Amino acid sequence: MTTLTQEFTKGIVQENPVFRLILGMCPTLAVTGSTLNALGMGVSVIAVLLCSNIVVSAVRNVVPAKVRIPAYIMIIATFVTIVEMLLSAFAPDLFEALGIFIPLIVVNCIILGRAEAFARKNTIGRSVIDALGIGLGYTLSLTLLGVIREVFGAGSILGYPIMGAAFEPMGVLAVAPGAFITLGILLGLFNYLFKRLGIE
Repeated sequence: MTTLTQEFTKGIVQENPVFRLILGMCPTLAVTGSTLNALGMGVSVIAVLLCSNIVVSAVRNVVPAKVRIPAYIMIIATFVTIVEMLLSAFAPDLFEALGIFIPLIVVNCIILGRAEAFARKNTIGRSVIDALGIGLGYTLSLTLLGVIREVFGAGSILGYPIMGAAFEPMGVLAVAPGAFITLGILLGLFNYLFKRLGIE
């Protein structure tokens, strides 16, 4: 049985949703044009994943098997709606920037996958650790993409110019193809690194 530390770190390394499991690609590619948007999406996913894992684990022995998946979707949709309302009220600019990708968290493979594969089989405590690890791994991945694309595509970080007046932005990184290019390069680098380190 894995320790709590291993349970937490697997979501950052071995089971990283973006660089290892290749999940949640739609928001990963769409919202990482800026660091702030990437962080906002990552934190939103952590909140939904944490709350839904807790509830799914709490009701795992009560929900009949025949309606398990619909019940999980309803639980996830409830927390997505709460996150959406909170963003709309307290971070309207971020809410506008993330747009349709906030409600689409409901069908994010990461959230439903953790509910089905982990939370329904484990205690609330272990489900919390799993959610935090997977959520942090996802957030770090999005943030890395966001930083690279914003720095080289706009010459700024969190909206603040850092590259100087002589810098020529790589405009392609600020648009959709830049997301594919950046993700492809990072996937290649991480696959090479994991292979060298013997990480399966």
